[in-house]
Amino acid sequence: MMKVLVIAAHPDDEVLGCGGTIGKHAQSGDEVYCLILGEGVAARGKGEASVKKEKEALRAAEILGIKELIFKDFPDQRLDTIPLLEVIKSIEEVKQRIKPNIIYTHHQGDLNIDHQITFKAVLTACRPMKDESVKEIYSFEVPSSTEWNSPEFQNYFMPNVFVDISNTFRKKLEAVKAYESETCEYPHPRSPRALEIIARRWGVVVGKELAEAFRLVRCIK
Repeated sequence: MMKVLVIAAHPDDEVLGCGGTIGKHAQSGDEVYCLILGEGVAARGKGEASVKKEKEALRAAEILGIKELIFKDFPDQRLDTIPLLEVIKSIEEVKQRIKPNIIYTHHQGDLNIDHQITFKAVLTACRPMKDESVKEIYSFEVPSSTEWNSPEFQNYFMPNVFVDISNTFRKKLEAVKAYESETCEYPHPRSPRALEIIARRWGVVVGKELAEAFRLVRCIK
């Protein structure tokens, strides 16, 4: 059994980025945990919206088989106003308790500044010291953030690991739909139809029906 920790900037990033892979880990008997750093609604107002988003995230976690969902409530779209050390320490606190073997997080070249900072904080919190539990780190794409940045070499998402999610894609879609407040219509990249197109595109790349793509950041064997 492996311990997996997904670290996302906002509620729904975890499902969009690796929902099918989360479901696959859970089905295989791995323990999956998810840390969400930002409240996800601060840019649009607090109160009832925050409560609703949290309930949606808990429902999505239940669908995918996540063992524990952890919220940190940093301000949405304003992680750059928080000292990076605070974000790093919040990740370290969770990591030290769970002691995950595998981490999934954002791609460093995303357009969203919170995603960029999350990636940087994860790498800092997971420095490969002697007793570090994390042996594998993967970055995922988030539709409407990863592909919308300027297509420069340093920003471009170039996956080199692919996970067959043919048997768990429906769970991913169900979890996406649990986020009713984030429901989008095609051709928005986060619409259910667009997500299927993306999964089929990556599947075609590796000879599978549906796949999620990742960039291997570190692997220690």
